[in-house]
Formats: sequence, C-alpha cells, structure tokens
Amino acid sequence: MKTLTEVVVMVDRIDRVELNHWIDRGWIMPTREGDREPVFSEADIARIQMICDVRHDLLVEEETIPLVLSLLDQVYALRHQRNTLTDAIRRQPQEVRTAILGQLREISPDRFEA
Repeated sequence: MKTLTEVVVMVDRIDRVELNHWIDRGWIMPTREGDREPVFSEADIARIQMICDVRHDLLVEEETIPLVLSLLDQVYALRHQRNTLTDAIRRQPQEVRTAILGQLREISPDRFEA
C-alpha cells in the first residue's frame, strides 16, 4: 500500500491536484482511514497508470473517461471469468474436456477447428 504522496512520486505523470480530482470523480477509490492520507493498492496504482495513458497519451476527453473505464472494467471482468472457466475445465477429466470441445465445435465450428 502506498500513500498519495508516494503514488505522486512513483507515477510521475500526475500531480496531487489531478489525482485528488480523479478520486473525487470516483475513477480511483483508495482506502481511507480517518483523517489520514488515502492509501492505494497495487491495483489502484495500475488503474492510475492506465488513466494516465488514456488521458495524457491518447488525449481522451475528461467527459469520456467514465465510459472508457466502464468498458475496460467489463473487459477485465470478462477476462477473469474466462480464466476461471478455463481453469475449471482444465481440472476436469479428459473425457469431460473432450465432450466440452465437441460441443464448442458444434456451436461455433469456425472458432474451434479440429
């Protein structure tokens, strides 16, 4: 966990004012304990860096950032679900995995060629 001051030093493309603005907008949700400075997880820091990429490098307008973040959050959630499902399938006996692959080939033959 890193404090706001540590994050601003670590992520040199953002200052305290901008980061506090992002927190106020709900784009970043650090942990807060009383009157202490907010603390950021590794996931928070990765999100800050991603927003810097989108905002500063890709020049996405501030009004569009919530939509971009929502879409990216959906992509990450789908990836997580896919990875969980893939792991569950891998744990099945070979005959079950073969049956699942057979069903997938019936449903979408172009994507699951022999």
